[in-house]
Amino acid sequence: MIGYILCNTYALRTFMFKKIEIWILYLVLILGIPVTIGFGSVVRHEILGGTKLGRISKTALFFAEIPENIKKIFFNKNANEVLDRSPLLDSFNGTPNTSESYLLLSRYDGDLKEGIVELVDLTNFKVLHTWNPDINAFNQLISKIDEFKYMDRDGNNSRQLLINPKLIRDGGLIINTKMLRKINACSNLIFQKNNDILHHSIETDIEGNIWVPSTIYPQILKLKVGNELNADGGYADDGIVKLSPNGEILYEKSVSQIFIDNGLEYLLFSVGDSNFTLDPIHLNDIQPVNYNGEFWQKGDVFLSLRHQSMVILYRPLTNEIIWKGTGPFFHQHDVDILNGHTISVFNNNSKDFSVGDVVDGHNEVIIYDFKTNEYSSYLSDSLKNNEVRTITDGRSQILPNGDLFVEETNYGRTFYFNSDGSLRWIHVNRANNGNVYNIGWSRILYKDEDVKLVNNFLKSKGKCND
Repeated sequence: MIGYILCNTYALRTFMFKKIEIWILYLVLILGIPVTIGFGSVVRHEILGGTKLGRISKTALFFAEIPENIKKIFFNKNANEVLDRSPLLDSFNGTPNTSESYLLLSRYDGDLKEGIVELVDLTNFKVLHTWNPDINAFNQLISKIDEFKYMDRDGNNSRQLLINPKLIRDGGLIINTKMLRKINACSNLIFQKNNDILHHSIETDIEGNIWVPSTIYPQILKLKVGNELNADGGYADDGIVKLSPNGEILYEKSVSQIFIDNGLEYLLFSVGDSNFTLDPIHLNDIQPVNYNGEFWQKGDVFLSLRHQSMVILYRPLTNEIIWKGTGPFFHQHDVDILNGHTISVFNNNSKDFSVGDVVDGHNEVIIYDFKTNEYSSYLSDSLKNNEVRTITDGRSQILPNGDLFVEETNYGRTFYFNSDGSLRWIHVNRANNGNVYNIGWSRILYKDEDVKLVNNFLKSKGKCND
């Protein structure tokens, strides 16, 4: 037996250390290059939505995803766990607000392993109400059409944040969960938009209609790009959508079509390097205009276009771009109207360096004045000193008294600065296990109409079963 083992060991060593002719090695390397390129092309074909290769491209994608899947299995890190940048802080830290105000805090609960929304009284940091919908149950009501075929995998209870919650007049809560949904005080489903991809921000106009970005699928634009792309056009065409309070679509317009109609088609395919991008627009915020003014009209909308690093003022009534701004902001989010002549923009200041997207310094809140045509940075030193630098996402709100609310989404932190720039309080989304988790575009409620809305909700919400 021992002799057999020794013999085989010797044979194995002989095989492993056998000299290989150099020409054989060169041949393997030369043949390996086209094989690698071919494999990459097949994977790319599947990612782009191509159908010509059938199971071949699907199989190639499966093998390409093996390293990432192994990482998820063995390291088992929650997808919503983020880097801990405030290791000594937990929950709310600092001084509560003196004036009546509330926070709709969208966060991933690391203990429940679910996304929730909390209504927080900012005068004492007490949680007044919690929404915790059963997203898995909602998903079972969806027809698994192409655009939602991965909802069970990517948009389930254990992964899904409740993005940019909006409390509306009838007491319902509008949330984005890879589709637009409306729930009641007890987190029961009122409606969901099963046939539409609606994403990012949620805002309402003075009539109570809901404005939200969309991805138009299948693509209806006749414009085609490239000769290997699928019949749908091959890229994500964002749209702007207005819905009634009951979820009926009242208006939808392709952003690509807006560009084309206004002589700006070049903006679709001139971003980044020479390679084609699947997401040339990335509309992340729509801010409706609710009153006539010197520089805009009621019914206009401000649009934040991340991948153009551009904010535009668009008039749906006439299909005109009234103004476009490419000021000192990069990959920005969240445009807000401050008064009759100024707007604010949350500047991620994210730039694509050789290591990928990074924040160049810190995030900023940029103010643009239409009267003077000037940009300025608001409380920049405060954001710098507190190292606020979310690469993606992020929100800001400047209050009438000059206070500033900021969400640093990527790191699970929210900040409230006094008008003099001093930090009033910070919230860190830390779970009992000590880890910090993601947050999802929280919203501070401070206006008279918002405070009234909250008070009416608290009086009428009743009790819910556990």
